[in-house]
Amino acid sequence: MKKSRILGIAVGATLAMGLSASAFATDGYQLIGIGQYAMGMAGAVVAAPDDPLSAAMSNPAGLALMTPQAAFSAEIFNPTRKTNFGFGEIGSHSNVYGVPAIGWVAPAFGDGIVFGGGVYGTSGLGVNYIQPSVNGPAYNMRGNPPSPGFAPGTINAYSSITFMQMAPSLAMKVNSHLAVGASLNISAEQGSFVQSFTPNNNAFFAGQSNAYYVGGGLNLAAPSWAYGVGVTLGALYKVNDMVTLGATYKSPVMFTPMTWQESGEVGPGNVQGGAGQYSGHLNYPQQIALGLAIRPIPQWLISVEGQWINWHATMNNFTIYGPWQGTSSVALPMHWTNQWVANIGTQYDLTNWLQVRAGYTYGSNPISNADTASNLIFPAVVQNAITFGATQKLGMGWKLTEAYMHAFANTITGPAGSSPFYGNQAPSATLAENAYGLQIGYDF
Repeated sequence: MKKSRILGIAVGATLAMGLSASAFATDGYQLIGIGQYAMGMAGAVVAAPDDPLSAAMSNPAGLALMTPQAAFSAEIFNPTRKTNFGFGEIGSHSNVYGVPAIGWVAPAFGDGIVFGGGVYGTSGLGVNYIQPSVNGPAYNMRGNPPSPGFAPGTINAYSSITFMQMAPSLAMKVNSHLAVGASLNISAEQGSFVQSFTPNNNAFFAGQSNAYYVGGGLNLAAPSWAYGVGVTLGALYKVNDMVTLGATYKSPVMFTPMTWQESGEVGPGNVQGGAGQYSGHLNYPQQIALGLAIRPIPQWLISVEGQWINWHATMNNFTIYGPWQGTSSVALPMHWTNQWVANIGTQYDLTNWLQVRAGYTYGSNPISNADTASNLIFPAVVQNAITFGATQKLGMGWKLTEAYMHAFANTITGPAGSSPFYGNQAPSATLAENAYGLQIGYDF
């Protein structure tokens, strides 16, 4: 059954959606930092890792400078998302997610060599929009011949990604100035995505024998797991008691494909898809970070960091393979650009048992206004965030760390007429975030 170009274009636009919601956080879909020390420092820890989580996930070389210890972190991530599909602004129905993490470090394989690592996961990050009582693109199946048109109905827009990573790490203190380390990033992700228009025939077309409408769109609702692996290489160089330099390189995490068994799909340009298996790779981007840590006095730490994230290599297009008519794949345009991130964090030891910290991070927006319609249910657009945190040393090896992050609201707006559902208003996406975390550490 052939559908018209008007429905195909609409569906194609909706397909270009949030296909990687591993955080909807400040740096694209990457969390600022893992663990509450890293979050309190606004992620500026490449030159100043201080616990197993900040080291294993940001710069594994830092593990070589730590005593045996473990850290347990729990975080509540609270994004606020709004979008406009062209019919007025609406909010997402899912707003609270958990981010658990565990890290450790212990001696191994000889003097100056340690084994450590971290494990963290995010639970179901994404959006969940439902907008009833709108007019969307549909197909009148009782026309002669069947014809495209618009019908009253409901927009359903949903995305969910669960992301987990384990990073077993080895680190070595080469000499009094240099430490190096490496992590193996073993990752798993689960994704499900829906963005469709459903005509309400019962309510609006009862008794009209010449009109029965069907909608369409992406419906990859069954969660699908994918698995990937990458590496992180890190180095720390202590220039003197005041200055430390840090550098890391994270390779891409290459995932196996996500797969979905579907009865049919419609791709960009009205490409029809039949029943069968659809699949797509969603890799995690390579990145480079350079940091500088300064201690003007022993009690005061200032850490700055610059980061480059290669989103263009993984989020320019998302290619879906499947039983398409006339082709084996269709490319869904995301058009993300590479991102530059600047972080600064500071920590001050008020007493022997109390440390306080704060930070600020800025990230360039990887999604342009022109590509708003292709990213409406993946609004990874926040740019500015502030953080606060503290650590209390409780004695007998125990310590407690808290952190708070606020990412200020940012909005992108597409050109008028570019709404994927042909709404009269210009499409837009807005995102703001809060995160609250608690971490328990123990020195053995």
